[in-house]
Parts: sequence; C-alpha cells; structure tokens
Amino acid sequence: MVKKRTKKIPQNYMDVVMFCNPGFKWSENEEGLVTIDVINKGLHHKIAQKFFHKPEISHIALDKYGSVLWKSINGRNTVYDILNIMSETFPDEKESMLKRVIAFMHTLQVNKYVYQMKE
Repeated sequence: MVKKRTKKIPQNYMDVVMFCNPGFKWSENEEGLVTIDVINKGLHHKIAQKFFHKPEISHIALDKYGSVLWKSINGRNTVYDILNIMSETFPDEKESMLKRVIAFMHTLQVNKYVYQMKE
C-alpha cells in the first residue's frame, strides 16, 4: 500500500503576516486590476531575449481575485485578515475562499512575489 503524501498547513498559518517582495514593481489599472512586472534576469533569459526575442520584462496580470488579495498583503494583515477581506469582497464564493486564498498565497510564495517574516 502506497501512502499518499499531502502537504499540511501549519496550524498557525492563519496568523502569518505576508509582505510583498519589494524587488517586484506593480501597478493598478483604472479597473483596480494589478499587474506585477518581473525582470527576466540570468543567462537563460539573456539567451532567450537575444535569440528568441523574449521580453526583458514580463507583465503578470492578476484577475479580480488575485488583485484584491495582492492589495491586501500590506505587512500588517494576517492570512486570516486577508481571508476575511476576500470573503467580504466576494460573498457568493465564501465557501471555497479558504482553499483559493491558501493556494494563491502558496503560488505567490513559491514564485517569491511575497514572503513571511521569520521570527
């Protein structure tokens, strides 16, 4: 019997305060949607830029959910606070909001767009 591995979220994850990585510039359009600018650095990116005409800067456009979440990450709000903000902003989707917030926060952390302060 193969045991299925699942990623466990620490019990205190809801108390974690996230910070936006200051290395990424971002902007908000008139509709309130956020775009994060990512500078493509490194040897592989330089080769891709030179030979395949890839952009030096990628613009990551967030949808309405990601934009509200991103703007809620201010170095003061906990994950719990952000979950409440998201649930209030999108009340029709309150049931699935916890799963959505945790998944998006994980994606942001893996890609180093946000970080949590180590104690």
